[in-house]
Amino acid sequence: MPSSDATIDLDRLAVRLDEIVREAGDIALRFFRDGAAERWTKGDDSPVTEADIAVDRFLAAELPPLVAGSGWLSEETADTPDRLACRRLWIVDPIDGTRAFVENKPEWVVSVALVEDGAPVAGVVRNPCEDASYAAIRGGGATLTTASGAVALEVPDAEGLGGLSISGPSSLVGPLKASGVETGKWHYALANRLVQVAGGKLDAALARPRAHDWDIAAAHLILEEAGARLIGFDGQVPFYNRETTRHGGLIAAAPRRAAALAAAVEEALAATAAAAT
Repeated sequence: MPSSDATIDLDRLAVRLDEIVREAGDIALRFFRDGAAERWTKGDDSPVTEADIAVDRFLAAELPPLVAGSGWLSEETADTPDRLACRRLWIVDPIDGTRAFVENKPEWVVSVALVEDGAPVAGVVRNPCEDASYAAIRGGGATLTTASGAVALEVPDAEGLGGLSISGPSSLVGPLKASGVETGKWHYALANRLVQVAGGKLDAALARPRAHDWDIAAAHLILEEAGARLIGFDGQVPFYNRETTRHGGLIAAAPRRAAALAAAVEEALAATAAAAT
């Protein structure tokens, strides 16, 4: 087996990663169609089902052997500090959008990323209900593959916020309407919301603070390889495999629009804070 410091053949990895994530999606889809998956509530009041656990176990068995010495971080696996010593880390959300899953809404996705030195280098976000896979490798571009075939994704850059279709919490989008933005379609799963920007179905997406690594790592790479950006409200690019898995508020958009949105969000938050004093 190659050393954990050996260069990864990302093109070769991408083929196997696509196969594994498709199979993981099929596992979840069987539970979804049956509609009888056992469900319960975690300590943070978020839902989880036996489908989440089944997909998590499958991915935990299949992914780490692909990259020697790689660590593991998943929403449905107890976190340990061991991962911090790993240069490469798998970051997984077996079912992002479990609430949509249990409500029988076909908007949930399987999200998988490989991170190297804190930055994603391979990622797939798959919606099994739509047979749609968004995927990217570092330096190799981003694609959307459906039953009709694969298409390369490219987000054109532009200036100005007027007429932008933005998906996000109303508490964030509402104050921006004075800048001319419009409310886009809401997507339960954050990973799914973000890749809609890469795919051109949204101009931008916002996320309130406290998203986890597994919510955003795969979509982050797909956005970047499509020519867009994922940045915090402070303009900084997310970094992964830290002690905390949490992130601040996030913006996904073409580069110039992302910068303009960051400024507009900062102004709106400042105005809200001033009004509360």
